[in-house]
Amino acid sequence: MPVINRIADYANDMQTWRQHLHAHPELAFDCHKTAAFVVERLREFGIDEIHEGIAQSGVVAIIDGQGAGPTIGLRADMDALPMDELTGLDHASTVKGKMHACGHDGHTTMLLGAAKYLAETRNFSGRVALIFQPAEEDGGGADIMVKEGILDKFNIGQVYALHNAPGTPVGAFYTTPGPILAAVDEFRVRITGKGGHAAQPQDTVDPIVAAVAIYNAVQTIISRNHYPQDDLVISVTQFHAGSADNVIPETALVSGTVRTFKRDVQAMVMKRLEEIVAGQAAAFGVHADLSYEVGYPATVNDADKTAFAVKVAREVSADVVDDGGREMGAEDFAYMLDKRPGAYLFIGNGDTAGLHHPNYDFDDTVAPVGASYFARLVERAQPIG
Repeated sequence: MPVINRIADYANDMQTWRQHLHAHPELAFDCHKTAAFVVERLREFGIDEIHEGIAQSGVVAIIDGQGAGPTIGLRADMDALPMDELTGLDHASTVKGKMHACGHDGHTTMLLGAAKYLAETRNFSGRVALIFQPAEEDGGGADIMVKEGILDKFNIGQVYALHNAPGTPVGAFYTTPGPILAAVDEFRVRITGKGGHAAQPQDTVDPIVAAVAIYNAVQTIISRNHYPQDDLVISVTQFHAGSADNVIPETALVSGTVRTFKRDVQAMVMKRLEEIVAGQAAAFGVHADLSYEVGYPATVNDADKTAFAVKVAREVSADVVDDGGREMGAEDFAYMLDKRPGAYLFIGNGDTAGLHHPNYDFDDTVAPVGASYFARLVERAQPIG
């Protein structure tokens, strides 16, 4: 892989940065120590502008190129996950209940490596905006940063991001034009009946029977209500009821997730859930409340920018797939791509534990490849002259 030589020189520094971040994870919007570490590095690099406190702990840093020109945005997420680490590594999390199990420590490191190189060389026109974002896992930090005006304030015309991919060879890239990751919603059905003694069911209104019926009916939405060629996932992931073997409970809860790419499919699911819950509640004589929370939208790559990003990726890797299909996971970079053209790519993390697994760790040999990709994006998108 033709990593930029100067960035290859940073490999040991990048490993040190990444392992420090891994050992000190923070959650959601509370990424203040992570942001402070990022800002300290950026100041060492001689970055022209550093703007802190966006979306509570986010950072936008500006590097000026040579001469007038547009601004390209590069984004990295900084937050970790609320889980315990089991790797046993020397740089394992030092914070109980928090772990970088999704590689955001690596994403931040790749962008820092690109920042150091771009600040040294400035072999581009216009400006580059480095976006260090909190709360990707929970809270929609990208949405908040957009609402706080970073795209307009810094005149960002296009945006790009990377995510590591366990199970894909180290340094390989894959992406796809158009939708690449799904919209993610959550639903909860709270069912209230009449509790009582399990030996006297005739004196109760059993919420479990209604909950089971709702669960079974939800399964028919995919099999009978949607066009088979439209991707759709509906998963019931929680079912809670009861506390004793001889008690029919008063309440039950059914909840789950919905993953879609099209708004009309999303609307159909919402409508059918409402109808199913109301119908089954009437059939079993219970009261049922449905709450439906619309989450991150689908992540949609701009076709032209994706083709450009693929071309750049092929400068730093011999293994690039330009139509890798779409996945049902979700990503809040969708909010930035909804406002500006750009592309979201995956970069291989090798044969490691999967994302969100307690034995996961970002492969430090990936960082120089990702940093080289980010740097080349800027130089190719905004050449001098």
